[in-house]
Amino acid sequence: MSVVFNIVAVAQNGRLAYEAVLLAASLRASNPDFAGRLFIAVPQAGPLWVQDPTVQDMGILALLAEFGAEILPFESKCFGEAYPYGNKIECLAALPDEPFLFVDTDTVFTGSLDSVGFDFDRPSASMKREGTWPILELYGPGYGEIWGSLYAQFGLDFASSLDMREPDEYWKRYLYFNAGWFFHKSPAAFGQRFAEIAVAIRDAAPRELVCQPLSPWLDQVALPLVVHGFGGGRPGPELVGLDGDVTCHWRLMPLLYARESDQAVAMVEQVLAPNSVKKVLKDHLPFKKMVYQGKGVEVRAMFDRNDLPRREQMIRNQIKRANLWVR
Repeated sequence: MSVVFNIVAVAQNGRLAYEAVLLAASLRASNPDFAGRLFIAVPQAGPLWVQDPTVQDMGILALLAEFGAEILPFESKCFGEAYPYGNKIECLAALPDEPFLFVDTDTVFTGSLDSVGFDFDRPSASMKREGTWPILELYGPGYGEIWGSLYAQFGLDFASSLDMREPDEYWKRYLYFNAGWFFHKSPAAFGQRFAEIAVAIRDAAPRELVCQPLSPWLDQVALPLVVHGFGGGRPGPELVGLDGDVTCHWRLMPLLYARESDQAVAMVEQVLAPNSVKKVLKDHLPFKKMVYQGKGVEVRAMFDRNDLPRREQMIRNQIKRANLWVR
């Protein structure tokens, strides 16, 4: 029997709130019998926020409720406005302590979650990433020294985290995730460890990190240490549906149309089509331009999904030259 689990994404006033509606609508459309709960976690106003981050648009709140999402308020104790990516860390403390899947709001569900072989005892996270961190400096420490210093700081076994199929000092050899999705059996335990490690790296990083940027990468620096510490690691074939036929982390609307599957594009256009949804979401410029004004079709025609440019920046530049970029 499959384990019932909850799904959580973080939203706040503005872009993420619009994206959360798309996420909730796509989950309802693709998984109408999903047995868990969908939480949209929202940071509450407090000393770590200059602007009130709460979702206040009544149209958005009504659509989220219609699609079965529950608003989950949480308090920002460590990060807040200075590092909003920390929301995905701090929201976990507010969840019921049951198995969970975290997804970024810029995710669309496209297939059945029943096809994914979750093992909530062995956490994992998304491999849909590029070698964005660390950024090596001439004459500075290499990948092995930098990552090794972090594992040592937290008493973790570094050697067992390495992918020995990859060459030494090549970024893919080292455990590194996109924090667009991750899961575990206990949001309380995972969230506490995630916060402890992220704060320690932010406030007292080892000397090997002295030249390394931690914004916006802090969550993705800490995440592999958390996953590895709980006995998890790289996702196996049983999880291929995540970032595959079951979920799509689309990131930005022009990138969705440029490189993602026909299935993902069709789901986005399907769930954004009803007038009740369009009435609210057309106020979000990326949805308005790419979906409702049809500019996404123009972007899609510019690229061959079987022969995409090697780097994301090359895709972005091509779209910008065509004056079709929006975010």
